[in-house]
Amino acid sequence: MQGNAPADCDATPAAALGPVSLFLGLMAAAGFVPWLTLFMIPLMAIGGGLAVTFGLMGLHYAGRGIGRRWITVTGTVLGVLALAWPFVVLGPYLPLLGL
Repeated sequence: MQGNAPADCDATPAAALGPVSLFLGLMAAAGFVPWLTLFMIPLMAIGGGLAVTFGLMGLHYAGRGIGRRWITVTGTVLGVLALAWPFVVLGPYLPLLGL
């Protein structure tokens, strides 16, 4: 354990960053289902961005011994994938729109 960690590390709000990141990443990753992709693009962008944000904060605190690292990494990876997926899906159509 590095840095100054409180005596009860599981009772701090920082311990919730990993599970929140995982939950947001899972909700955003629901857009990978082919028949839901078009309808889930706004949720994927918002949920994926929040999952990455909370996941990076959770990784910071997990490095100090507060929270679980694997939960945080899983949520962050799902958030990054969900955040990038709309660009992969809509990218080929951007030249048609003149962008």
